[in-house]
Amino acid sequence: MLRTYSSLSGRLFAFTTSAALCLSLTLTAQKTAHAYADPGTSLMLVQSLSAAASGLLFYFRRRLKLLFTRRSSTTAATDQGSPTN
Repeated sequence: MLRTYSSLSGRLFAFTTSAALCLSLTLTAQKTAHAYADPGTSLMLVQSLSAAASGLLFYFRRRLKLLFTRRSSTTAATDQGSPTN
């Protein structure tokens, strides 16, 4: 039976449970690898991580800009509904 979660905490619980299950199955079902990993493999991993970081920065660029910039006092006052003098 498949459960559906409508609240954020329910979805977070479902995601955490699924991630823990996948991680535990991955770690317990390991087999001995008889292969060679050349230096290019680690460079591919570094490239993947840097691409993911760049993509996240690009996706959240507006929120990061708002986080690091200050709003002027007149803008903050009009947002709160108080008149400016």
